[in-house]
Amino acid sequence: MNHSVKRETDWRTRTVVAVLAVFAVALGVRLVQLQWIDRLAFSDRANRQRTFVESVAARPGDIVDRNGRLLATTISVRSLYANPAQIVDAAQFAADVAPLLKLDADRLAERLEENRKKQFLWIKRRLTDQQTADIRTLKLPVETWGFRSEFLRRYPQGTLAAHILGLRGIDGDGSGGVEQKLDGVLRGRNGERVLIRDARGRVIDVETETDRPAQHGRTVVLSLDAIIQLYTERELDRVMQEWRPSSACAIVVDPATCDVLAMASRPAFDPNNPVDVLPAAWKNTAIASMYEPGSTFKPFVVAWAVDREIISRDESFNCERGAYRMGRRILHDHHPYGQLSVTDIIVKSSNIGMAKIGERMTNRSLYEAAVTFGFGRRTGTELPGELSGLVRRLSKWDRYSTGSIPMGQELAVTPLQLIAAHAALANGGKLLSPRLVLGDMEAMEEFNRRPSPMATSQVVAKTVGAEAAAWVVSGPMRGVVQRGTGKKAQLPDFTVFGKSGTAQKHDPATGKYSTNRHVCSFVCGAPAENPRALVLVLVDEPTVGTSHYGGTVAAPAASRILQKTLLHLRVPTGPPQPRTASGR
Repeated sequence: MNHSVKRETDWRTRTVVAVLAVFAVALGVRLVQLQWIDRLAFSDRANRQRTFVESVAARPGDIVDRNGRLLATTISVRSLYANPAQIVDAAQFAADVAPLLKLDADRLAERLEENRKKQFLWIKRRLTDQQTADIRTLKLPVETWGFRSEFLRRYPQGTLAAHILGLRGIDGDGSGGVEQKLDGVLRGRNGERVLIRDARGRVIDVETETDRPAQHGRTVVLSLDAIIQLYTERELDRVMQEWRPSSACAIVVDPATCDVLAMASRPAFDPNNPVDVLPAAWKNTAIASMYEPGSTFKPFVVAWAVDREIISRDESFNCERGAYRMGRRILHDHHPYGQLSVTDIIVKSSNIGMAKIGERMTNRSLYEAAVTFGFGRRTGTELPGELSGLVRRLSKWDRYSTGSIPMGQELAVTPLQLIAAHAALANGGKLLSPRLVLGDMEAMEEFNRRPSPMATSQVVAKTVGAEAAAWVVSGPMRGVVQRGTGKKAQLPDFTVFGKSGTAQKHDPATGKYSTNRHVCSFVCGAPAENPRALVLVLVDEPTVGTSHYGGTVAAPAASRILQKTLLHLRVPTGPPQPRTASGR
């Protein structure tokens, strides 16, 4: 009996000891956890509560013209935020702040209440200096609000080159133009810094050792010349006022390099104030609209046919006294011409003469000419939204295409494509990709040089031989200005060459060409012996008056732009200058 009691007592003792031992081990483990593991977790949580990572905005790079004139820049401004969690009376806060910022007080109070658990809420961004000063005079509790520095994009030249530049939105995103296309170069890369704040959310220190500095955007240099751009836009405004068209555009290029010296579209917008802008004003007509080129296409056909020896520059064609049957279709000229030389077919812009040249060439050769001169594909310019134009597959052409294509029908081109193709004639036959961006300023400074245009201009194709190109420019196209449809483009001190275009627009209601809706264009350059500048003006649907021809509507403006450009570039006046080996 005693042995039984003793064994039971020993068993209970061992059980109690075992339980106490397990409890002691568990307690020890918990103490270790509290002292070391949880301590680290609590410390990390506390650190997170008292520190936060702030993004450091990169300053977008400037945009300048080829001579360093500032077109787009960035300034630092103040933006106002609130700490709703620290605001006791949201209605009173809103009543104090809203009138100074032209905000609705009730709506602001609602926003503060809706976000009252947050420690950050934008009130208004990009304040004026006066608004900033007015807010400071309120003497609001410091824990309830604050300013943050932000960048604001400014365009010091106003509307100048707006379609080329585009704009940068409130969050720094490029939209349209170079701002969008080169956003990665201009934007830069944001940095970071760790801020330490107190229990009330106020910043009390900065952990400088963890900073990652912002990499600011690079300065982009355009091929534009701001002075020539200004001349061009003033003349385009004059065209809009005089002819009241739906739209218009003008382009100036250096034909030797196809550098774009000016490009303008109307209607336009102010990138500093992009509100209440008409939808049509956003479109860059020079690249985002396409038209039948009309008679401005004729020099390409003649140059191709002469260069390939399909026709001789000295031969003549019977223009049938103004009416010529092609199958069931009858072609007409504005005047009843008889025999015309190849030169006079261009000078007098004879559709019948061009159709007969087209018959000699055949559709295949016409197609090859159109494609080789760059039509039907994008030029590759540094702007978003460029259209490719339209050249149908050869299999879609028919017997009437032989007459339509040579007079600039049955295909559609953008103004930039058209002037690039004419630049090929003016420079001796090289089709170059138009260039708007010369490079970035930092790279130029690194190599201590200005950009070399010919080094980076891309030769897209060799169109025709230099001899044929020079003959078309200094012969037929020079004759257009001297005694043809381009007389209004004459300049007293320069040998101007050019070609007018008057294209009827397609009427979707009738399925035929309209009799009162036209696209009037004129392309011209000088000096004819050694072209230094080339200008295209295109006017879509002029509504004033009835004489809606390219030589009447567009030629005077193109001539004035050309004259001012040549004088600005200090091109010598007087006797013709011989063409140099480099094309200059």
